[in-house]
Amino acid sequence: MDVPQVGRSVLRKEGRAKVTGAALYVDDVAPAGLLHGVTVRSQVARGRITGIRFDPAVDWTEFVVVTAADIPGRNVVKLIIDDQPYLAHDAVNHREEPIVLIAHADRARADEARQHVFVDIEPLPPVFTIDEALSRRETVWGTDNIFKSYEVKKGDVAAAFAGAPVVVEGEYETGAQEQLYIEPNGMLAVADPVHGVTVWGSMQCPYYIHHALAGLFDMPGERIRVVQMETGGGFGGKEEYPSVIAGHTALLAWKSRRPVKMIYGRDEDMAATTKRHPSRTRHRTAVSRDGRLLAMDVDFVIDGGAYCTLSPVVLSRGTIHAAGPYACPNVRVRGRAVATNVPPHGAFRGFGAPQSLFALERHLDKVAAAVGLAPDEFRRMNFVRPGDTLAVGQTIREPANLGALLDRALALSGYHEKRERFSRENGPRAVKRGIGLATFFHGAGFTGSGEVHLASIVAVEGTIDGTVRVLAASTEIGQGTNTIFSQIAADALGTDPDDVEIAQPDTSVVPDSGPTVASRTCMVVGKLVETAAAGLRHMLVDAGFLPTAHTRAQFQTACRRYVETFGSLRSTSQYTPPPGRAWDDQSYTGDAYGTYGWAVYVAAVSVDTSTWETRVDDFVAVQEVGKVINPTLAAGQIEGGVAQGIGWALYEDVVWREGRMANSQMTNYIMPTAMDVPPIRVYFEEVPYADGPAGAKGIGELPMDGPAPAIFNAVAHATGADPTRLPLTPERLMDLMDPAVSSGSSRN
Repeated sequence: MDVPQVGRSVLRKEGRAKVTGAALYVDDVAPAGLLHGVTVRSQVARGRITGIRFDPAVDWTEFVVVTAADIPGRNVVKLIIDDQPYLAHDAVNHREEPIVLIAHADRARADEARQHVFVDIEPLPPVFTIDEALSRRETVWGTDNIFKSYEVKKGDVAAAFAGAPVVVEGEYETGAQEQLYIEPNGMLAVADPVHGVTVWGSMQCPYYIHHALAGLFDMPGERIRVVQMETGGGFGGKEEYPSVIAGHTALLAWKSRRPVKMIYGRDEDMAATTKRHPSRTRHRTAVSRDGRLLAMDVDFVIDGGAYCTLSPVVLSRGTIHAAGPYACPNVRVRGRAVATNVPPHGAFRGFGAPQSLFALERHLDKVAAAVGLAPDEFRRMNFVRPGDTLAVGQTIREPANLGALLDRALALSGYHEKRERFSRENGPRAVKRGIGLATFFHGAGFTGSGEVHLASIVAVEGTIDGTVRVLAASTEIGQGTNTIFSQIAADALGTDPDDVEIAQPDTSVVPDSGPTVASRTCMVVGKLVETAAAGLRHMLVDAGFLPTAHTRAQFQTACRRYVETFGSLRSTSQYTPPPGRAWDDQSYTGDAYGTYGWAVYVAAVSVDTSTWETRVDDFVAVQEVGKVINPTLAAGQIEGGVAQGIGWALYEDVVWREGRMANSQMTNYIMPTAMDVPPIRVYFEEVPYADGPAGAKGIGELPMDGPAPAIFNAVAHATGADPTRLPLTPERLMDLMDPAVSSGSSRN
């Protein structure tokens, strides 16, 4: 093929099936003999279970009932730390914790029956906030309520502060955020001692579930099979939680010997499953009088909820990104993840970096003002450049030019003109306007030595009809994996994307290419696809079946001849780190990521001082992400992430009441609609990355990092307020602007 497929907006592989309704989601499937499963949950945030009573008015012989006593293997959800039970048996540590499972052929009867199960719980004092956890008034996890802590150190922070002419301090908070994927969690399972356990469902990481089920059933991995079905979005919410619902569904199937399906309603999904970690960040920053960063001292704390889940990993990324893309000679970042008695928090797009970058980018506007510099001037003066080191000591070896991205973003947004004009015109106007920016980065792929430990594998196999199958566990969850893998493979093979099929992620068929997270699918797994595909092409050439320069028809013929001659045609590729990269888990120094995506976002806002509503009027997103594989899909990723960031910044407020989400419906959990999202102008700079497929880096997490601080900085410009707590609802902004009006009120 003469025309490269990478860089073109080819059509989505699965798009037609989705828009015509032909695609099957888990709730579209109903095998014969199906039972429907439901969950009985704790209504107490913390306590000891003293008994479980079943209403004698119900004929329980019609139902399948599972408690912790029925678990054949280990009663823990296998992840980083084995602290979370599949079913609580002697204690509960959060509202909505699963205790009993029930199944019946009639879904409505199963749902009604769970109202007739009574769990006797002796309450214990709960812990609901970061401050309560740190105070250790009650120990709810381990000996100190701390899941994990990290410390990043560079230079001599104490000495730098002692001699600094200007020191600026600030404290910043972010709340929980619900993923709000389109399709709630759902699983279908069959299980028995003879055939093993098979689960189909909505998920991001089939092998996470595979490993978890092996422990739950005390069964070798070859007797466990996990198959991803069409998945209506994830955003991290279907990274670790599906191991829970898959286990529950399989337990009911194991006991009943019948297929069982569990589909969460929206209320149950929002109340019981993981969300973005709330956070609190304290900054102390030392600067010279002319605006040079001298030292940064950061205390970053996240609320992990009742069980550890992925909190250490979320904390790690948040800690590493806390000092941002700036060259500062002296840095100390202390990161801690604490336990509370709310449902466990977990993965969400950005994975800790949005929280710490929000605090940093809001804080730096105040630092800039303290030394009399404009926000863009101050940042430009302190940008990290090739040869500089980040807070963890990683040297920037590749081209990195945030200054050029800033120039482009300022020009495209009309930043300077608008900033001057808004300042001049606001005066007594009821609707005030402002413009703000954020400059940031995001590490692509797993942190530190994560990719080395994963050792991901991808296979590519040719078929007798001349098509090629890509075998990987990476899942299509709406981001375009199937399409970009086809483009990458097609260029490596010298054929057409239509000749490339992406195998359904099924652990009995595909190798473990790692989880679909952390902006690694395109960059890390895509590189493995490219390498395996290139290996397959070489096999055909070396066998004499394919000329080096060839047509699509010649490629198809070569595949057929090879399979007819040798029986199979298969090439595999396994991850190896780029040369010269090193990370020390003990000292937390070194190459935290293989590379970074870089970005500058600018938001223009209007603030109505009658209602205190904030509206984003215009948004410019400029980013450098290596090579863009599919421009339409890439722009869609940025637009979706920015919309999610706008929701996090202004609208999405998880309200907790005694440890339960009080607004767990789409009618009272307010998210932005299409009418609330401004034109999002997306621009890419392409600087190909040597270790990415065709030069591509990860892209999916980046757009979650920048919208919130850019919007907050714009609101500060418009109003003169100092907003530090996210989301910035009208009530919170009114509290900031007119405390006299809101005095005596209590606003959560």
